[in-house]
Amino acid sequence: MTGRVLGVDGCPGGWIGVLVEDHRFSWHTGGFASMLTLGADVVAVDIPIGLPLGPLRRRADLEARQALGAQRSSVFFVPPRVVLDAPTQAEATLLSRAAGSVGVSIQTFFILDKVAEVDSLLRTARDLPVIEVHPEVSLRRLGGVELPPKRKVAGRTARLELLRRWLPDLALPTPLPGRARPDDCLDAVACAWTGARWLRGEAEVLGDEVDGEGLPMRIVV
Repeated sequence: MTGRVLGVDGCPGGWIGVLVEDHRFSWHTGGFASMLTLGADVVAVDIPIGLPLGPLRRRADLEARQALGAQRSSVFFVPPRVVLDAPTQAEATLLSRAAGSVGVSIQTFFILDKVAEVDSLLRTARDLPVIEVHPEVSLRRLGGVELPPKRKVAGRTARLELLRRWLPDLALPTPLPGRARPDDCLDAVACAWTGARWLRGEAEVLGDEVDGEGLPMRIVV
């Protein structure tokens, strides 16, 4: 592999990142800004980048759901930008519906702070080498088959074995840093796999639109 890749996923303690270079890897935790100081040629993160203004669905989400078929529910529709500052789920839902979109689920509400964190950084520094990735879509592209749920032992085992096709020595960190869960770590590695494809010019792009702030609304696979 050529270049240094950082795969990043959100976790209860903030963010978990795996830095990969020449099939060597190291784990990192902290705020998203700290992830950008690790010298990666690309940062591949599992978080929506580029937010719709109103009722329109991002084409990236529609294409990602289509790619996953029966497992499409793992791709949620990104709410409009207006909900980012909502203090409660109820307020987020009101704002979303007022913009012509749908209600905001509790799962979506709980990641809005991370969406806002990344959004703020990218709107300030447009040249940051950050791409949006959806781990389940990446894993489907890598393995070609449906995997068991990632929170179950069978699902974690299947993902670890699949990702070892790329990183033969891959092992989860012990103890898990940053209050990360095993599936958070595996999702970060899946993001890194796509980041490596991006550097090699082999990645696929779903959606490839631009939002009202000029940020890309795309999912890289």
